[in-house]
Amino acid sequence: MSEEVKAPGKPVNKKVSPGVQALRDVVENVYAEAREAKKRGEPVGWSSSKFPCELAEAFGLHVVYPENQAAGVAANRDGELLCQAAEDLGYDTDICGYARISLAYAAGKRAAKKLDPTTGAYVIDPNSGKPLKDENGKVVIDPVTGKPKKDPKTMKPFTVLDDLNEIDKLPEGAEKERRIAALKNYRQMIMPQPDFVLCCNNICNCMTKWYENVARMHNIPLIMIDVPYNNTVEVEGANVEYIRGQFADAIKKLEEISGRKFDEEKFEKACANANRTAKAWLKVCDFLQYKPAPMSGFDLFNHMADVVTARGKVQAAEAFELLATELEENVKTGHSTLPFQEKYRIMFEGIPCWPKLPALFKPLKENGVNVTAVVYAPAFGFVYNGLEEMVRAYCKAPNSVCIEQGVDWREGICRDNKVDGVLVHYNRSCKPWSGYMAEMQRRFTKDLGVPCAGFDGDQADPRNFNAAQYETRVQGLVEAMEVNKKAKEGDK
Repeated sequence: MSEEVKAPGKPVNKKVSPGVQALRDVVENVYAEAREAKKRGEPVGWSSSKFPCELAEAFGLHVVYPENQAAGVAANRDGELLCQAAEDLGYDTDICGYARISLAYAAGKRAAKKLDPTTGAYVIDPNSGKPLKDENGKVVIDPVTGKPKKDPKTMKPFTVLDDLNEIDKLPEGAEKERRIAALKNYRQMIMPQPDFVLCCNNICNCMTKWYENVARMHNIPLIMIDVPYNNTVEVEGANVEYIRGQFADAIKKLEEISGRKFDEEKFEKACANANRTAKAWLKVCDFLQYKPAPMSGFDLFNHMADVVTARGKVQAAEAFELLATELEENVKTGHSTLPFQEKYRIMFEGIPCWPKLPALFKPLKENGVNVTAVVYAPAFGFVYNGLEEMVRAYCKAPNSVCIEQGVDWREGICRDNKVDGVLVHYNRSCKPWSGYMAEMQRRFTKDLGVPCAGFDGDQADPRNFNAAQYETRVQGLVEAMEVNKKAKEGDK
């Protein structure tokens, strides 16, 4: 997809397209079906994002994904509360923010609206709420304070920590009902607790202890698939055999959990769905190669929930295929989901700071910078043919490959997606990923001739993000890209 489209990149309106809505519905259904299964007494599992979903799908088991959940909790601004709750339980601040959120949640900690014990009403946070506007659209000013009045419709209660275990022990009555009603009820905060956990360390080393702790808390089975780190570009044959043996063991354990025998036909269907979803997802990712792009890289980050939670489901494949059709039409008509004119194109390296998405997006928008290359998103779109290729595919997570392959992947995406610079997130929660980024930056500048800038942050814990530092780094990157641009124009 190397053809450049000369359309002006007019932003589309904010109406949600059928493809985007279909993707939202897919994620909602995964969570809703898991909750219903739990009510029926069926086992529900928690899975790491790159555990082979095809295995659980073959047994018809309902599985949800704590990484996706933690990202959603963080994006809903409750990440810091649950991170602190995990720290109060004894978990160190240096471990991953996703893990801390998940461990606190597994221990029964929940975000809730603050109640006035006297009146039983929610206590409103005075910092929340948008300015109240009159019928002419003008902001209403409070004559006493001289500040804009708050719109009561948008004001929100204080958020506090509550404990589901404590609530469960309360006698039936008004107090218990009020506490339950005060719990936040967005889908990530009502994810069912696990009856088994599925862990694969190809995406992250922290997974092993994280999932061991969850399994120990709930006294439930842990199925672990260990993927050795690849020191070479090609996956060793011995590693393939080692992992295949673990697949066989996982199948036996899933038979015990589900009470069903392994069905080869259902497994092959799950593999077919996973491949179809991956192909459609990669096609969507490839639309960032057009110039100007018909979407933002932030759109890919938003749609990752589907490829993580539902890659083995035909509904996800159909939704991504529909989205690809819409993007193709956007290319033809010159429209884009990007709400500003694209001036610069960058690769965003790493996972976004989910609790600070507006702060991430604002300086990019102000400078006409579009994220047209990301590594995290296409890493979940792998295609394979047969069991051996499937095993090799699961060995190719970004954190389990050698640095040479990591550099090659990233530089290939940068070239294909025509970037002018690279913005690197030094993510405190993801030390294996961030650890070799300094060398990556050096290679990008040397091999691609593009400027790089790095900023400190965290995928889930807002305490580790500094907006002023980020804005300064973005501005520096923009200035360097402008110098590069002028130098190239002068060479013509």
